[in-house]
Amino acid sequence: MLTADFDYHLPPELIAQQPLERRDASRLLVVDRRSGAIAHRTFRELPELLRAGDVLVVNDTRVFPARLHGLRAGTGGRIEALFLREEAPGRWLALTRSGGSLRPGEELALAEGGLRVRVVERRGQAGDLLELPPGTDLPGFLAEHGEVPLPPYILRPDQSARTADSARYQTVFARSSGAVAAPTAGLHFTPEIIAELERLGTRRASLTLHVGPGTFQPVKAERIEDHRLLPEHYELGAEAAQVINKARAAGGRVVAVGTTVARTLESLAADDGSVRPGTGWTELFIHPPYRFRSIDALVTNFHLPKSTLIMLVAAFAGRELVLEAYRQAVMAKYRFYSYGDCCIVL
Repeated sequence: MLTADFDYHLPPELIAQQPLERRDASRLLVVDRRSGAIAHRTFRELPELLRAGDVLVVNDTRVFPARLHGLRAGTGGRIEALFLREEAPGRWLALTRSGGSLRPGEELALAEGGLRVRVVERRGQAGDLLELPPGTDLPGFLAEHGEVPLPPYILRPDQSARTADSARYQTVFARSSGAVAAPTAGLHFTPEIIAELERLGTRRASLTLHVGPGTFQPVKAERIEDHRLLPEHYELGAEAAQVINKARAAGGRVVAVGTTVARTLESLAADDGSVRPGTGWTELFIHPPYRFRSIDALVTNFHLPKSTLIMLVAAFAGRELVLEAYRQAVMAKYRFYSYGDCCIVL
């Protein structure tokens, strides 16, 4: 299929720049992939759409303040570094952005010179390997000086909203630090909705997928089959896998909260739909045509045109139905993207 097959028109004013005052005040578009029916609800009504015996699978990754600004020591040019993960003691993979190409051996002075790092290796789209001074506690330094890496379509300054975003750009499930972007479908949940779902008999299971920069990576290939995702680390524990498998065996639905959950479960699924516990890296790119094995419903935000995320939703619900749902959402002036409204595909 062609990347252009997943395009749609979105007025810029519908891109949410701020979160709502209440998480669960979001609108909820309900898409029935069997009948093709589309309905407009609110997220507070989600418990009415689920039933006893269903299992809600959430991503408990936590976004860390991974972004630092600084200068190139040699040229004085501005530099931005988005730290991704530690690859070896004192060596971190980071995405960098500057006015010119970095060189191996070059030094960067980040956070007003509070941290000086050396470029060890350039790895193209995967990032740059940076060497830190011996004994540097980078997570601690980032906690004090780093910024929440808001998506590029949120155009307000990061710094002025840093404190608010550090709380609202996290889900209530967030436990395991390591993501550079939030699993945004989970942003709508509140303790009250979780309690109501539990009262109604809907189970919950957690997994971890540390969302990486690939979530913002545009699809530049004309044919979607030619695109490759950057790997992301996942973990599904034995207890969570057991809860999911027991629910499916008893006739309950597996409801994935977000595309990250869907990709993780599909990476661990057998042909019969059961999932095995495990940890590793996934590069699974789900797009039409694809046969899902592990999920029966999907809670997800509205995604960018021609993105890998809308392609995943189209693989689950059908391209024509998804584009019609998006058309209706635009007409009804839903709020789009990370801080926007939500939909559930049943």
